Amino acid sequence: MENNRVPMVAGNWKMNGDRSLVSQFSNELKTQQLSCTVVICPPSIYLPLFSNHDFSLGGQNVSHLDNGAHTGELSVAMLKDAGCSHVIVGHSERRESQHESSELVAKKAAQAIEQGLVPIVCVGEPLSVREQQTVEAFIGDQIKALTDLLSVEALKRCVIAYEPIWAIGTGKTATPQQAQEVHAFIRQTLNENAQGVGDSISLLYGGSVKADNAKELFSQPDVDGGLIGGASLKLEDFIAICQAAN
Repeated sequence: MENNRVPMVAGNWKMNGDRSLVSQFSNELKTQQLSCTVVICPPSIYLPLFSNHDFSLGGQNVSHLDNGAHTGELSVAMLKDAGCSHVIVGHSERRESQHESSELVAKKAAQAIEQGLVPIVCVGEPLSVREQQTVEAFIGDQIKALTDLLSVEALKRCVIAYEPIWAIGTGKTATPQQAQEVHAFIRQTLNENAQGVGDSISLLYGGSVKADNAKELFSQPDVDGGLIGGASLKLEDFIAICQAAN
């Protein structure tokens, strides 16, 4: 089905990278003819080093608070001051290791939207949920936290990334059919609970996307691009993934 959603590829460097990688991406990506939206999300300490680039920058996390005595946290204003237009919220690694609830993730998304950043909101299930065949109920609860807190207009400014936790960094990848099924469910859920907003939101797939499987994944009707982990640290692979999303 034809749509006006612009394809997006976001690279999540996680706790990786250095000045050399920043320079490599800054210099080489601008030589590519890419029609998708490209977002690089490095560790926050490297954000100010991207001084010469033509892609977007994103944070890997943000506080739901404005400022104050919150050691180690970053505010939306700080990320914007460092050049960000996007921010990842609710990544599965933070949901698991930092015990972030869906309600907190929704608050972070609301804070980002209110102050002018595009939140890339991550949802996804662990292997146990997949094996119990309760994926839709699990992800439905994560989406409900968003639709309960955010207005329709706010939701329109979100990007949602589906990341099956069992396929992150494991080398396992959801089949294109599995990815499409969940993306279609997310879009349908948003349409039903937020006045049809699902049709206008970009949905990204994140889970061991590589240069050799990106084209087939991105060809699915409800997959609008990818949130890329390990392959986003390899310039040649990342460019190939971006080209697959064009």
